[in-house]
Amino acid sequence: MEFIWILFAFVCGLAVKLINLPPLIGFLLAGFLLNAFGMQPSSTLDSLANLGITLMLFCIGLKLHVRDLLKREVWASTLGHMSLWSLLLMAVCLLLGSLSLPFFDILDFKTAALLGFALSFSSTVCIVKLLEESSELKTRHGQLALGILVMQDIVAVVFLVFATGKIPSLWALALFGLILIRPVFNKIVDKAGHGEMLPLTGLFLALGGYELFYLVGVKGDLGALIFGILLASHSKAAEMNKALMNFKDLFLIGFFLSIGFTALPTLNMVMVSLLISVVILLKFALFFALFTKLKLRGRTAFLSSIVLSNYSEFGLIVVALSVANGWLAKEWLVVLALAVSFSFIVTSLLYRNVHRLYRKNKETIRRFEHPTCLPEDVFVQPVDTEILVVGLGRVGRGAFESLKGLVGTTVAGMDADRNRITQMQAAQENVFYGDGEDADLWERLDTSSIHLVLLALPATEDTTNVAVQLRKANYTGQIAAIARYQDEREILINSGIDNVFNFYTEAGTGFAEESLSLIR
Repeated sequence: MEFIWILFAFVCGLAVKLINLPPLIGFLLAGFLLNAFGMQPSSTLDSLANLGITLMLFCIGLKLHVRDLLKREVWASTLGHMSLWSLLLMAVCLLLGSLSLPFFDILDFKTAALLGFALSFSSTVCIVKLLEESSELKTRHGQLALGILVMQDIVAVVFLVFATGKIPSLWALALFGLILIRPVFNKIVDKAGHGEMLPLTGLFLALGGYELFYLVGVKGDLGALIFGILLASHSKAAEMNKALMNFKDLFLIGFFLSIGFTALPTLNMVMVSLLISVVILLKFALFFALFTKLKLRGRTAFLSSIVLSNYSEFGLIVVALSVANGWLAKEWLVVLALAVSFSFIVTSLLYRNVHRLYRKNKETIRRFEHPTCLPEDVFVQPVDTEILVVGLGRVGRGAFESLKGLVGTTVAGMDADRNRITQMQAAQENVFYGDGEDADLWERLDTSSIHLVLLALPATEDTTNVAVQLRKANYTGQIAAIARYQDEREILINSGIDNVFNFYTEAGTGFAEESLSLIR
């Protein structure tokens, strides 16, 4: 990557971060500025962008389980939304064309439907970044959004087959045999250890999956995703994901920069793209209506609909293919690139405040809930609990085990990762599923017998949100939390948390005390 790209990405990314906006907005801006100053993209930038997307899909696979894709709320909402949205947007485009709006006036039924289909996809890159930054990938709405993105990716593969006329090779049928060599993948990861070989193994498998699927005529990105899913149940899946995270984030900067190099827009193109961005409201409403009809709780439906309400980079691929085949005017590629960029900005801004928006409008949102919700969304009230550990990652799990040894069964654990909860329940642990930022949960949960809540969450913002929810639900007991840095500790104390433990300081203190006991 040339230094000038890094310079613009750094300056723009830092500038938007200073005004409390997601850095990806700055990266998009940097791409358009570089284009405006006459810089030309190179094959290196495209390679970095493609590598970032491939690694991202592999990491998504590491967190997914096939059974999640078979849930009705995933496949039914995906197919239902894409079908209804394509028809709805086709009608909107034809209506705008009848009003002689620029670019819309040259559309017919076929091209309007194609445009609606291109805009029916949601951005995997944008959504995963937002969910990762907020530590919500494994929550109920996070897993639902990921499942829908995977289903959309499958639809994309089918479209590319028909649109390009490139039928996969007969060898593609052999891909179903990958499930048989899954133990080989697990053995490779076992032998990789915990050092530098682990991220290298991840890169090898991600790129290997891409190349294998590409060689047999199937979308390579799907191969990276499938290889990740094959390793999702491995004990090192989470560790591998963390090892690849920094590589993936760095390479994805190339993707955001590359969007700005699509073309320089005219004023008419900007106005049309802004108009298309406004239509995102309809995309949100359609997702929300489908989710609530499928018996999802109002909060899950609301959060999932917000994060999915954007346009996808795959839409650019669909339009580029349509332009190459003479189905759409080339100006539409620029319009779509702008609309995708604007949609990223809209979603990023909204999702930063999504929990606040829900709390403010929760009574209105709940009115749309189905009378009976899905069984897995039913709250479980812990019995005879005096201490509750929220977040059962490495630190939370350690605290839970220590407290269990000290106070017995009066300690309970709660986590938003359903797979983790299922495994711990199978081991007869006193744990239950719940999202700490869920206002509904704390309102319906009886906390009168709970005297202490430990918040072992990775993000400071999440911890403060949970503390606010607890106090608003009239919890009167003590709240303790963890922090990694001193400035985080001050923020948490100011939010009403009674005691904050510095993660590194306390670990060092514990290590010193345990070691000192050896000579006394």
